[in-house]
Amino acid sequence: MTKTSIKSVGIAADHDKPKLSKGQKAFNTLIKQIEKRRARLSAWEAAVPAFHQKYVDEFTPLEQTLGDLQVRMVYRLDQACDQKGLTKRERSVVSDLIAELAGNLAAQRDDAQLKALYNKHSQSDYDLEAAAELDDMKLAMESMLGVELGDDLDVSSPEDLLRRVHQEMEQREAQDFAESQAQEERRAKRKKTAKQIASEAREEAEQAQISLSIREVYRKLASALHPDRESNTQERERKTALMQRVNKAYSNNNLLQLLELQLELEHIDQHAINNISEDRLKHYNKILKDQIDELDQEIAHVEGNFKHSYGIEPFAMVSPGMIVRDLVSDMAALRNSVRTLERDLLAFEDIKQIKLWLKQVQREAAMDPFEDMPY
Repeated sequence: MTKTSIKSVGIAADHDKPKLSKGQKAFNTLIKQIEKRRARLSAWEAAVPAFHQKYVDEFTPLEQTLGDLQVRMVYRLDQACDQKGLTKRERSVVSDLIAELAGNLAAQRDDAQLKALYNKHSQSDYDLEAAAELDDMKLAMESMLGVELGDDLDVSSPEDLLRRVHQEMEQREAQDFAESQAQEERRAKRKKTAKQIASEAREEAEQAQISLSIREVYRKLASALHPDRESNTQERERKTALMQRVNKAYSNNNLLQLLELQLELEHIDQHAINNISEDRLKHYNKILKDQIDELDQEIAHVEGNFKHSYGIEPFAMVSPGMIVRDLVSDMAALRNSVRTLERDLLAFEDIKQIKLWLKQVQREAAMDPFEDMPY
């Protein structure tokens, strides 16, 4: 269904009823909230494929190129440490830079030679440090999430640990759900008070009325669109397609889409919408609120999957209108880093250029001691 074919649903004031009732105002507000959420969900559905294409085609190759250049820079600096011409202080600075770069790259690539360079320049052992950090991460996860991962846990990376934590959390949720269900069953077996029985009866009656309200809209559409009653082939195909939309909307309890279809097919007009009874509006509003909750969950699921897929922090603010622009900005920064590394790798064939570069690095570090290492 194209956007142009959708007719907006809403109650309008007229000369007979110049002021909208509380239920009518609530109905209009809920419709607007649904439309906003629909628009956001549609924006996500359009933005994610565009982001993924650019990420795969442009960002990933740039990231690989930068990583390869960083590896070359590590080896070039290691060679410089063995050359004459650097002071003891300069060798110490270069060695610290190598340890920093080699450690970061080894974490990304699991490269034995990079680990060896890290060990050489850090006077430490990469694998032992990584194991200790993983153990600290395990203890922190157990404390923060209240899970017991056991002393026999065998994981080789933070990703393995997070997968294990996720499994433990799922098992706990399943256990909690089973216990909750058992508790509900025990509670159901207890003799109910007259007040509880009356309350349940009211809830069931209200739910029955809500279901009836949406079923009536569905039946009217289904009766008018039944394709088996149509002899013209082209019209039968049109009605079959419309009926599929009706069935999908009804199965999803999507009242707004059913009302939009009624307007689109001219089964109802604005006058009919303006004169929906207050009792019916009460039921409609309950359905629309549930629809908003479902849309919120769907949006949260899409956003959560996007963050997880591209290594974005769970609580980071993201929006479909910004993700591609942010990626373009990140690629610009990557290209700048690639150009700088390529230039420096050529220049660093001369030990004098390394000395000049080290002076610049030390000056910048003195101005901003919290600045990240170069590259």
